[in-house]
Amino acid sequence: MADDALCTAMEPDGTHGTDGTDGTWQDAGPFLRGTAWFDERGRALRADPADLDRLPWDAAQRAALPIGVRLEFTAAPGTRAVALHYRARVPGRADALRELAHCFALWEGGRLLGETFARPAKDAVVVLELPPRPGPFTVHPPEWAAPRLLALRAVGGAVAPAPARPRWVVHGDSITEGWWSTRPAHSWPAVAGRALGLDAVNLGYAGAARGELPIAEQLAALPAQLLTLAFGTNCWGRIPHSAPLLYETTRAFLALVRAGRPRTPLLLLSPVLRPEAESTRNALGATLAELRAAMEEAVRDRVAAGDDRLALLSGRDVLGPQDLADGLHPNDRGHALIARAVAGALRDAGFAGTPRAPGRGLPGARGVGIGAD
Repeated sequence: MADDALCTAMEPDGTHGTDGTDGTWQDAGPFLRGTAWFDERGRALRADPADLDRLPWDAAQRAALPIGVRLEFTAAPGTRAVALHYRARVPGRADALRELAHCFALWEGGRLLGETFARPAKDAVVVLELPPRPGPFTVHPPEWAAPRLLALRAVGGAVAPAPARPRWVVHGDSITEGWWSTRPAHSWPAVAGRALGLDAVNLGYAGAARGELPIAEQLAALPAQLLTLAFGTNCWGRIPHSAPLLYETTRAFLALVRAGRPRTPLLLLSPVLRPEAESTRNALGATLAELRAAMEEAVRDRVAAGDDRLALLSGRDVLGPQDLADGLHPNDRGHALIARAVAGALRDAGFAGTPRAPGRGLPGARGVGIGAD
């Protein structure tokens, strides 16, 4: 546990107001951040529920998980804690994910205040003690058990939804989804979103993100102040692409996004380092280095044709082998380095924050980082 936050967990008896708090239960909806769509039951989805039948099954399956969804609130004077009512999937005895941490993390800005570990439950309440400050505070719930945040209430004061921040929609694969980061708050979209003061909406789909054109059309219809695309590594092995095919796929994907978001700032991050794939040819004869070059060429060609709200960040030199947990997915340091590179590129393009002064990148990011605020 960190600093001055205390977290406890308890089971409700089926009715609100039995957890010892003295506030009024409020619907969690206005407090939720990182959301894109909702289904008819009010659950956050990461793909358009009216268009799921056009998505590959792996993308649709991952879209059901509330990756990146969190609560953000401010606290009135005298507020000692906040209670959260949630429901989560309870793993079976043979579930491979059964032993993963079911952790609720309380953050204030870029500072972790505390964590609590509670067991997944079909219906439960967790209480997090707050420091005597107004916040805003963020609660990152566990993601793997697909918890649905239902309601919250203040202890000894009042809580209100935090002010809305500009929406930053990030689409990518398992790396964007946050694989091998030790906590949801450590994924690179979460880290960069905090650094830039953005509402990061994580549309990373593990195993998918191969330039699926229905996803491009969904992004085009989704309101956003900023977009980032970070796909391509699954075009090497899982569904093999040739370099010409990925060039045309990238061009088509960008064209469809621009059909609905013609002036929204957009950054494309090409695939980060994948040592086994860099010089190894896939079933269609392409190395990841060649696929990366094809994506980057597609972006440069579109910029040359007049898209002045499009920027490119090459992923090749963002990470080193030591920043990968398994040769593919970044560890926490790797996620932090991607966040620094992406945030720096967004600043330098004038899409977010303040452009970095020369030499002000953070150390350890190979010259690409977040400038000091």
